[in-house]
Amino acid sequence: MKQVIHRKLGINSLRLSLIFLLTFSTSLFAQDGDPVAGKSLFNANCAACHKLDKKMTGPALRNVEQRLSEEEGLDREWLYAWIKNSPSMIKSGDAYANKIYEEYGGAAMTPFPQLSNADIDNILAYTATEAAPPPAPTPGAEAGTAQVEGGISNDIILGALGLLFALLAIALFLVNKTLRRFAEAKGVELESTKRTPIWKAFIQNQFLVLVSVIVLLLASAYFVYGYFMQVGVNQGYEPVQPIHYSHRIHAGENGIDCKYCHSSARVSKHSGIPSLNVCMNCHKSIYEVAPETQQEGLAEYGVDYNAEIKKLYAAVGWDDAEQKYTGETSPVKWIRIHNLPDFAYFNHSQHVTVAGVECQTCHGPVEEMEIMSQHSPLTMGWCINCHRETNVKVKDNAYYTKIHEQLSKKYGVENLTAAQMGGLECGKCHY
Repeated sequence: MKQVIHRKLGINSLRLSLIFLLTFSTSLFAQDGDPVAGKSLFNANCAACHKLDKKMTGPALRNVEQRLSEEEGLDREWLYAWIKNSPSMIKSGDAYANKIYEEYGGAAMTPFPQLSNADIDNILAYTATEAAPPPAPTPGAEAGTAQVEGGISNDIILGALGLLFALLAIALFLVNKTLRRFAEAKGVELESTKRTPIWKAFIQNQFLVLVSVIVLLLASAYFVYGYFMQVGVNQGYEPVQPIHYSHRIHAGENGIDCKYCHSSARVSKHSGIPSLNVCMNCHKSIYEVAPETQQEGLAEYGVDYNAEIKKLYAAVGWDDAEQKYTGETSPVKWIRIHNLPDFAYFNHSQHVTVAGVECQTCHGPVEEMEIMSQHSPLTMGWCINCHRETNVKVKDNAYYTKIHEQLSKKYGVENLTAAQMGGLECGKCHY
């Protein structure tokens, strides 16, 4: 009897020990660290090459310490050495260090000797945290922007007015009919006077005919002039591009300088369309937007930003899962927005670099535009007005010093406008 009791106690103690060990093993890797401080350190030192749940330039780091311990038998001391000086471990012949080095195409991890063991503990504590559940969709987000606004519809108001006028016309007809019956009952004769039609009276009045013809000719000339003056003017043109690009997010929220993407505007006549390699400088690592930004795009603009990033990957031939280029590319057929006539010469570098004109002067508040559109009319009169109103910046510019002195005396002014510097000469803008 005692043997049976001791045997049961032994089995129960083994079970309790196993449960304790399992619980201890899952929590062991997250101890001795502050995940909040670790998140800050991770974002500052690791986020450029690593994500917690996705392979990038380096492997995914969620529960990295636990995985290395279970799969490779490596402890935290190995991680200390690897993070602080990975090239040294590769040269020493460490098996797993060389395995990772070869798996990621010979891209050695940047050493971080400035990180203390406590800093690394904090980072590992952050990598051991559980993944946050995806945010619940915002109510009404699936409907997009197609929401019914409150209030009375215009169609109902117009229908009510139409019905009112119809009833009024019927009432007038009935009143007229009733009055005629009363007149017949009383024996009153209704006189029918023959009137001259209005069109005949108008033709017979030569003064009215002359004035009408003059007014008609002037009105026709005004509308014809206005029509032809709009030929080639595309102000407000807002085409839908094959890959959606939000200037509001890039230039506005993220503060990216316009000339980072349109770099040729500094040195060339044309601002140029950025190559997709410029996009991949950032989006090789940024494979999705923040959940809040994604919900905002779906609810307010009807745009799936993450799907647009995948279009970029398809165009450049980037395999996001394997983190490498496949070589299978496809051109993006961008739609041009700003287009000057062939006989008009405009040099971006002259305005951007020499004159110091801000991009927003011509292109409007691009940092607020979700979809890029032509803000200015780009007409000849618009350019001439700008040349008449804009002073030339001659400070610290030796090229303009002598010209400024001579023309200041000629015009008797302190500051010279672009027009006074020859900005109204035909040859400056026309070949």
